[in-house]
Amino acid sequence: MKIKSTLLGLSALLLAGMVQAQDGWNWPSDEAKEAKARELNAAYVDYMKADQFVEATKPLHWLLVNVPELNESIYINGTKVYDGAADAVTDPAKKRAYQDSVMLIYDKRDELYNNATKWIENKAYYGYGYFKGTKEKLGDVVADFERAMEINGELSIPTLYAAYFDAVYRHNAYNQAYKPEQVLAKYDKIQEYLNKAEANGKDVSNARSTAESILVAMELIDCNFIENTMGPKLKADPTNEQLAQQIFKYSVQYKCFSSNAFLTALELIDSKNPTYATSQVRAMRYMQEQNYEKAQPVLEKALTLAENNVQKAEIQMELAKVHANLGRKSAARNAAKEAANLDESKTKDAYSLIGGLYMNSFNDCRGGVSRVKDRSIYMAAYNAYQRAGDSQGMAQARAQFPSKEEIFTEGLQVGGTINTGCWIGETVTLATRD
Repeated sequence: MKIKSTLLGLSALLLAGMVQAQDGWNWPSDEAKEAKARELNAAYVDYMKADQFVEATKPLHWLLVNVPELNESIYINGTKVYDGAADAVTDPAKKRAYQDSVMLIYDKRDELYNNATKWIENKAYYGYGYFKGTKEKLGDVVADFERAMEINGELSIPTLYAAYFDAVYRHNAYNQAYKPEQVLAKYDKIQEYLNKAEANGKDVSNARSTAESILVAMELIDCNFIENTMGPKLKADPTNEQLAQQIFKYSVQYKCFSSNAFLTALELIDSKNPTYATSQVRAMRYMQEQNYEKAQPVLEKALTLAENNVQKAEIQMELAKVHANLGRKSAARNAAKEAANLDESKTKDAYSLIGGLYMNSFNDCRGGVSRVKDRSIYMAAYNAYQRAGDSQGMAQARAQFPSKEEIFTEGLQVGGTINTGCWIGETVTLATRD
């Protein structure tokens, strides 16, 4: 995971405020020791100013060991000195020793001065840079970031959230430190912080993108996790809107639309804050399960939430299917025609559906008196299929037309008209199958 480039430039911001001295110097009472402390304090400062950090560590080390309460400046400057020394050497063991010293300086400063709000972000930043590849150190890195968020209420620079989540990722990869739901909780908390920072005018796009990439790389979430881990939690706490939103988001992201957990989350979200999209998808799930009576009121709600005729036409077509499956053929036809009126692109689907309704009405509409009249519904079906441009449907309907002999026997003529009667109630032009 390459996020090093996104962190460049942070050190200047995080480490601002280095000082050479502060009020409150506690010089040793022994004159000889005081003289040596003053000499070595001046020496390390001179080395530091000259960027001779390795040389600065020697007098500074004496001060840290022998006069640890001399002044907070030896800790403030100490991190700069030992970090600079780590950068200056190539030997891995020496480099690690200097890096460890930076962490120890922060720990001692915490013990003596109890002002972690001033520097805990810096410690987390240093620790991440030093130890992101060190298995046994990653827990401490994560803990420092989390302490910074806890005591300061946030991280001051959005990019640090990406560094924090990368540390979480590495800690989990190396040490199996978390359950999947714990990682997701951390990720969601990061999103809350980033949303707050964005609302305050900060650019969080890079941090958000990096965190999302890390989450995908962790491969924690799949449909099985959503259904079997997150789903039971929502079932146990069915009013938990935050959890429902998480399930909904991950189900969409990982295309887990058939899970019961997704439907349960969707029902809660759509009931509390319905939108056209949530109501439409919820109704479609009911229809997939052939629960048409449950789908109808949800579709009717979606119709009121539709923002344009295209959306209204979509819902009318789905309502047509609901009515058709519930045996309400006239209502199905009305809804299909309304869909075609609202959106011309729905004409084919609408009139193919109407043609099917007519084709399936023979037993309902057959009077048994006139064979021609009974079969006139197929002529109405043919006309509907023709309007839909459905040649296959037209052929199927025409195959059910009466023969010339049947029309002649009843004293009728090809080209004449007849009303189908029944619920269809259309006047059609007589034609034959032969």
